[in-house]
Amino acid sequence: MYIVSLLPLMLSLVLSGQEQEGVILLHGLCRTDSSMSKMERELKNSGFIVKNVAYPSRKESIEKLSNDAVGTALKSADLKDCSRIHFVTHSMGGILLRSYFNRHTCERMGRVVMLGPPNQGSEVVDTLKSWYLFRKLNGPAGSEMGTKKNSTPNSLGPVEFECGIIAGDRSVNWINSLTMIDGKDDGKVSVERTKVAGMKEHLILHVTHTFMMKNKKVIANTIRFLKTGTFSDTND
Repeated sequence: MYIVSLLPLMLSLVLSGQEQEGVILLHGLCRTDSSMSKMERELKNSGFIVKNVAYPSRKESIEKLSNDAVGTALKSADLKDCSRIHFVTHSMGGILLRSYFNRHTCERMGRVVMLGPPNQGSEVVDTLKSWYLFRKLNGPAGSEMGTKKNSTPNSLGPVEFECGIIAGDRSVNWINSLTMIDGKDDGKVSVERTKVAGMKEHLILHVTHTFMMKNKKVIANTIRFLKTGTFSDTND
């Protein structure tokens, strides 16, 4: 009986001696941190310390947003004891991350999983960015996300961190998919344009852009990559 009653204390002592790893979550354009709540919960259940960042995606430029969101999160007290800090991003969150690390470094930098990132821009922005309503809804950062050579995503260069990308090939936005986007896509970004030079792995799943961060397969693959550096299941 005494041994059983001591088990929780023994487990706590063992875990306290282990190095903890953190994960910073960055949501996409016109979304909030609540869109990443399921991902946050599952990462915590897997043993990570998680910082789910809220930032005003429609208010500032990508560079300003990246400095505020990423820079502030890295200084968070929640992550101060973490030996490594990983990142999981959705959509434009991946471009914020690239922008930040195009200008900064992090000694504790871990792995990165990008979900549906417009790493080469989106044709949807090319088509709609001149519209007043688009600019009103998406703000300065949204207009930076085109596919031209001088667009922000295409000006950032290769990634220099260990990066896995999950792209979706299911769309429920047929107007975008049929009239604006070339090739397979998730309704906002083509599969091909999610890729970036320097990435380690690229995985395509049958999910939509809007809800991919809540998908069980996406979450499972994200956790696997953060822990092992690959999307491949070594048990297969």
